[in-house]
Amino acid sequence: MIFGSIVLYNNKISELNLTINSFLSTRNDRILYLIDNSPIDILSSYFTDSRIIYIYTGNNLGFGAAHNIAIKESLKLKGCFHFIINPDILFDPDIIDIMINYIQFDNSIGMMMPKILNFDGTIQHLPKLLPSPLSVLLRKLLFPSKFKSRFLEKYELRSLNQTKPVNLPILSGCFTLINLDILQLVGLYDDKYFMYFEDWDLSRRMHKVSKTIYFPLVYVYHGYKSGANRNIKLFFTFIKSALYYFTKWGWFFDTDRKFINKKVLRNINV
Repeated sequence: MIFGSIVLYNNKISELNLTINSFLSTRNDRILYLIDNSPIDILSSYFTDSRIIYIYTGNNLGFGAAHNIAIKESLKLKGCFHFIINPDILFDPDIIDIMINYIQFDNSIGMMMPKILNFDGTIQHLPKLLPSPLSVLLRKLLFPSKFKSRFLEKYELRSLNQTKPVNLPILSGCFTLINLDILQLVGLYDDKYFMYFEDWDLSRRMHKVSKTIYFPLVYVYHGYKSGANRNIKLFFTFIKSALYYFTKWGWFFDTDRKFINKKVLRNINV
């Protein structure tokens, strides 16, 4: 059985159905958890497919804490693999089996993500080097400059060969395949993050004990909104998560970050 989860918060049912159908398709070997953080429970009677398990939290728990509910359910059912899926993701159902087959071939893989595309087909550069406080700041600065372009080229690994898998320390949580056996070694999402950085935190922990693979041989479409750049409340949530992340892992003295990033750049010849 293959498990997946989507965290909801006031989502449009028409858009959500497209994502659900992408995951479930016509297959009977898949279970999808819908963890609803919305203020009002209006969806509980909507989903009748037995492959969908709807859980209303009654509180906005945040991204990681809500996905943890589903992951724990997958573990109770002795699941091996669990997909983390955003509600604004569309994809060919066949990529599920392709990614599962690849991760089963190499049990040292703890986490995978496919190539992420905008709806116009352009690449979202979501896999990254381990962040420093300066890299997070520079990425948020909106003014154009040659320096920033060179910085993004390196930090977001924009010169990656898009024809082969590569082991990278930061994978995005918008669409992620997790090896649950390895996840149990490092722990679930750190629910002290409400939103932002929780996927980087988990990816970093997984990378320390396993391969975290960017798998560009398949792709999904993602409605990337960059909410922290548009909404002041989300911006302060981003800042709070960044402060927690760097307090946890190290601000300017982070020897693991320096070692891992150098190794990645050396391996991909950037």
